[in-house]
Amino acid sequence: MKVALLLGAVGIALGFAAMGQGMASRPAPAYSVVERLSIGGEGGWDFIAVDEKRHRLYVSRGELVQVVDAESGKVIADIPGTHGVHGIAIAEEFGLGFTSNGRSNSVTVFDLETEAVVDTVEVTGSNPDAILYDPYSKHILTFNGKSSNVTAIDVRTRKVVGTLALPGKPEVAVSDGAGHVYVNIEDRNSLASIEMPRLALSAEWPLGKCDGPTGLAIDDDRKRLFSVCHSKEMVVVDARSGKLLQELPIGAEVDGAEFDPQLQLAFSSNGEGTMTVVNCTGPQGCGVVASVPTQSRARTLALDRSTHRIYLPTASFGPLPPATTAQPKPRAPMVAGSFVVLVLAPFTPRQ
Repeated sequence: MKVALLLGAVGIALGFAAMGQGMASRPAPAYSVVERLSIGGEGGWDFIAVDEKRHRLYVSRGELVQVVDAESGKVIADIPGTHGVHGIAIAEEFGLGFTSNGRSNSVTVFDLETEAVVDTVEVTGSNPDAILYDPYSKHILTFNGKSSNVTAIDVRTRKVVGTLALPGKPEVAVSDGAGHVYVNIEDRNSLASIEMPRLALSAEWPLGKCDGPTGLAIDDDRKRLFSVCHSKEMVVVDARSGKLLQELPIGAEVDGAEFDPQLQLAFSSNGEGTMTVVNCTGPQGCGVVASVPTQSRARTLALDRSTHRIYLPTASFGPLPPATTAQPKPRAPMVAGSFVVLVLAPFTPRQ
């Protein structure tokens, strides 16, 4: 079944590539949950990342990162000591991975082949959350939520080389690979543009009616940014001018966004239990084409561009306990052993 799905995804990709300008006449592929990888383990989670070369998933789990074989669905290693880990960035050209550790204000550096920890770097801020590798500057960037700044680390030396103050609390960031990095500013409902040659803020753009921008994705070819917001909308922005191009409806409790450049599809992962699919092949811009059922609390996602598969971590939770003096805002307990990674794959709908 895995082989058939993979071949189907490749066929879809080849079909889209072959049609060129004629893509707008063909409907977007549909998505569905095709596997549920039972990962287990204790603790919550945040971002998930894909190593496309080695077919591995990196799942943040509070005090460690679980390394999962994407083909077998088995946990093959743990990366320990990542206290309060949020995100994982991959610098393939250096064979290194990096984690942002929110509680220890540090970055853990590990070898992509062996998963062995090779270094730890202290950041110049508080609560590093999103983390990004920028191939233009060869820098790892941590976006520090509590201190509203960015730490730049040279991958070659693994030393901090700069700090940039931001106008507000940063969320997810993306790089265009050509000297520009973009980051959502959650508490200002804006999008900031950073010039990497100078590590300087070059612009801050308002995001219209967007409230609480979190996930962010980029279409490098057409210079478009896709910012997803707690106000249940995806805002499409021109990456050159900051002009707001479109506002599209998505699901509630969103946290993540991705863009598939070959299929020209944008995605948002919505904690309400859906994934919104946006087709950008039409001449009039982008449009919502599907709301795919997933599972409650599946708020973050990662795309494997080589297979077009999408991975969403989540778990099941028990009933909310009553409030007490000691715990006035209780949280529902996670059901033991229920942590999973949902695997969504494309297929061509029947005409």
